[in-house]
Amino acid sequence: MTTLTHSIDAPDETRPFQAHGHLDVVTIDDFTLGRAVFEPGWKWSEDVRPIAGTDSCQTAHKGFCLSGHMTVRMDDGTELHMGPGDVVTIDPGHDAWVEGDEDCVFLDTGVAAYAKPA
Repeated sequence: MTTLTHSIDAPDETRPFQAHGHLDVVTIDDFTLGRAVFEPGWKWSEDVRPIAGTDSCQTAHKGFCLSGHMTVRMDDGTELHMGPGDVVTIDPGHDAWVEGDEDCVFLDTGVAAYAKPA
C-alpha cells in the first residue's frame, strides 16, 4: 500500500464563492477533501446558488466543523446548528448560513462537484 500526503495549505484547486469565502480542494487518488472557509455573511442561497444553478444545495456533505457556527435548513424546514468539534452529515436539499462574526471553517468529503458551475 502506498501512503500519499498533500497539504490542504497547497490545494489542487481553490473555488471562490460569490462574495464570502472559498473552498480549498485536495484530491489524492479517489479521495477528495475540501476545506471551506465560510466568511461572516455567507449564505448558500446567495454565495453558491448562482454557481450551482439549483434552488437548494444538492450536495451531500460529511465533515467536521473546525471553527465558527453555521445553521443548515433542510428543504422540509428542519434545521441543524453546527459549531467547533461537531461531526455532521447533511443530505442534499438545503440552504445554510454563517451565524455570528467568525469564519466557519469546515472540512468536507462531499466536495468533488461542490461550488462548480453546473
